[in-house]
Amino acid sequence: MNFVVFFTDQQRWDTLGINGNTMGLTPHLDRLARQGTFFREAVTPQPVCGPARSCLQTGQYATTTGVWKNGPGLKPESPKLAELFNQSGYRTGYIGKWHLSDGTGTGAVPLENRGGYQDWLAANAVEIESGPYSARLWDEENQEVQLPGYRSDAMVDAAIRYLDDRSKNREEPFMLWLSLLEPHHQNTDDSYPAPHGMERDYIGDCLPPDLQALGGSSAKDWAGYCAMIKRIDDGLGRLVDTLESTKLADDTVIVFISDHGCHFKTRNSEYKRSPHEASTRIPMVFWGPKWKGGGEKSCPASLVDIAPTLLDTAGINIPTSMEGNSLLPTTVGQFDHLPEESFSQFGDGYMSPGRSLRTSRWKYAVTASNEFKGHASAPIYEETHLYDLQTDPYELVNLIAIESHRPVCDQFRVRLLERMKEINEPTAEIRTPAKITPRGQRRVEYPNS
Repeated sequence: MNFVVFFTDQQRWDTLGINGNTMGLTPHLDRLARQGTFFREAVTPQPVCGPARSCLQTGQYATTTGVWKNGPGLKPESPKLAELFNQSGYRTGYIGKWHLSDGTGTGAVPLENRGGYQDWLAANAVEIESGPYSARLWDEENQEVQLPGYRSDAMVDAAIRYLDDRSKNREEPFMLWLSLLEPHHQNTDDSYPAPHGMERDYIGDCLPPDLQALGGSSAKDWAGYCAMIKRIDDGLGRLVDTLESTKLADDTVIVFISDHGCHFKTRNSEYKRSPHEASTRIPMVFWGPKWKGGGEKSCPASLVDIAPTLLDTAGINIPTSMEGNSLLPTTVGQFDHLPEESFSQFGDGYMSPGRSLRTSRWKYAVTASNEFKGHASAPIYEETHLYDLQTDPYELVNLIAIESHRPVCDQFRVRLLERMKEINEPTAEIRTPAKITPRGQRRVEYPNS
């Protein structure tokens, strides 16, 4: 059995047609989701590039990996997905954005910082190293490679060449990660550069409710962002066609994920790093052997579960040091091994540390004061966010300081401290807001999700 992880950067959950988007951005992904297994409420465990990627490659939370902000590399002692696949006879390849190398992150990624991947065509920070029509990566020998075409097309083309090559050696299974930069913004000029002219097709299209209400940079950036996603989906379709034409489709699992979402400067001064759905909720689709016909799942699912899930699907033992859970049993209706809620960490060198829990009904988050900015964790947090996702899916009404919702917060506070303890975070205190406002409405008890 082979694996292809198709990995986008900064893609919102609500850009998918299967999640209700009517703009026709993701027809190929929607088809895979309907044929395979779709985790409708999947989240990132840390809504920023490097930390999220560390969780993906280790099956551990960012405070455990040590990559709780952009910059540090993976610890030598952390379990590494590629090394575990290598040991089981797989050929492993990585194409695109890495963002897990020590230091400045420019130039070639040293061999020791590549997480064990054998075949390599990547850069640490693609958004700095290249432009939309100048994809610049480095190969296994640290030789610079310029790929022709629009950047996401160019990387998909490289993946297609890799798959064609692997199809000629069927005795050795493979795992390929295709890590696109798009639809992440271009850091060098803070833009969302779509293929020339494509953004015109989306100018004036309806914004999601949070962007309608809060604005941010969406008036400038939404059309380009949508066009980038449409081009990505076209590339996914070409990659699936390649698997079909090379007769690899029946033996290959495709996983589609993104590292985090994008709130377009509505929740803070940039695009992510917040506990809101726009930052933390992501696409997650599995398709192929063992996953076809799994259906739509609303159970807690996180990027920290990807590594153990891939190992379980391949029949490889999951290290006990991994903190995520395999999602494979959900395809046969087994959910007892999963937690009741998704747990995420947020905050890095730019933002104060925070923690959140999410169920299908509620989002609860706590944040440390600014004195702990630049720290991985804090001894004291304050309750800062509570949203009823059932009535307010775009989190426009914060209920954290409303007296009627105190029972909900009380239950979440206890559970959040338990989750933090489970992954060996330092002991912390969570304080209630200084001012609680009565609303004269019924009391809301903690419900079943």
